[in-house]
Amino acid sequence: MADRSAGTIRIVAGQWRGRKLDVPEGDAIRPTGERQRKALFDILGHGRFAPGGVSLLQDARVLDVFAGTGALGLEALSRNAATCVFVDRAPAARRAIEANIKMLAAGPRTRFVVADATKLPAAPPEPWAPANLAFLDPPYRSGLADAALADLAARGWLAAGAVCLVELALDEAFEAPAGLSQVDSRSYGKSKFVFLAHGA
Repeated sequence: MADRSAGTIRIVAGQWRGRKLDVPEGDAIRPTGERQRKALFDILGHGRFAPGGVSLLQDARVLDVFAGTGALGLEALSRNAATCVFVDRAPAARRAIEANIKMLAAGPRTRFVVADATKLPAAPPEPWAPANLAFLDPPYRSGLADAALADLAARGWLAAGAVCLVELALDEAFEAPAGLSQVDSRSYGKSKFVFLAHGA
């Protein structure tokens, strides 16, 4: 669960550091916690995916799938990603993400796609896709992560060499679909985060 109070979470770092994001009431949307996001984005910005000190986030084309509040995609934009496409089909998620985009004046760098993440439409045109960084945060134990990844790869949403980060329950089984290779895994509390490379 996120570090939440009064229906908000915060951007951890970058140009929007400390800005609060709207989170719908209830348990249907489960944003990634602030401490978890800090650890994961430190890996993306300064870890094994940033050889020579070049951050994977710099000028990245990002996908935030099962986007919820949009916290992962907005965190990436705050840290110098170029664009983000948010994908979710829940009306509450769309309202929250659109409110957060408006509050941050991030509209020109974003798009929202209302779609089933396992049955995506054709990839949007440049500069929105193909993405070189994708976040997937499906409902825990739903079994949707592998199907969504396979669809992203098959429909041209992922660039060659794209890094995908999948959030799962700690005890949840997962097998990378064809065309993606697991390159790292981290556990935080009741969650695990699997890093994959497309075409690796």
